[in-house]
Amino acid sequence: MNIRQLILTVPAILFAISIHEFSHGMAAYRLGDPTAKYQGRLTLNPLAHLDPLGALMLVLFRFGWAKPVMVNPYYFKDPRRGMMLVSLAGPMANIIAAWFFRILLMFLPYQFPRQVGSVVYLFLWLNIVINLGLAAFNLLPVPPLDGSKILAGILPARYDFTFQRLEAYGPVILLLLLVSGIASRRMAPIVAFLSRLISIFPAL
Repeated sequence: MNIRQLILTVPAILFAISIHEFSHGMAAYRLGDPTAKYQGRLTLNPLAHLDPLGALMLVLFRFGWAKPVMVNPYYFKDPRRGMMLVSLAGPMANIIAAWFFRILLMFLPYQFPRQVGSVVYLFLWLNIVINLGLAAFNLLPVPPLDGSKILAGILPARYDFTFQRLEAYGPVILLLLLVSGIASRRMAPIVAFLSRLISIFPAL
């Protein structure tokens, strides 16, 4: 990674994690949980959401995490459904953001002189890659990632106890998946699918 790419990667990462966590908090707030509001997380200010290690992972490997938004499911009318919707909101926000940046990529760089246009193109491309990477990583069904809560909301309630037991070992399992490279291999088809998905809509 050259210095120009590194400089452009930082604001792209800050935006991706901010929109991700803001969407978690806003979804919870809309469903009746004021916890995120009281903790100052209903903001796009990256300082409210930044996790240094997760941000570094995004810089180096194009996947990572932010400081999790605290959610109290007891505020929800249906806690299982509520947690599923809140968990889905973060990755969905990143997918929508990637779609928006892809639309910009189709025409915006060509409105500038070649040198400036190449920088704009790279910045937009980095935003697409980072948002899709963050979405794909969080969709992995491993606690404490969003994918595990989404899966728990889809599966019958009898599996709740199994998921609760897995949560205790989730961070260790996730670390092993990251170190072994299995996480990257499992993310690849998700990123490919999401990339195809966002490429469909601008053509409609």
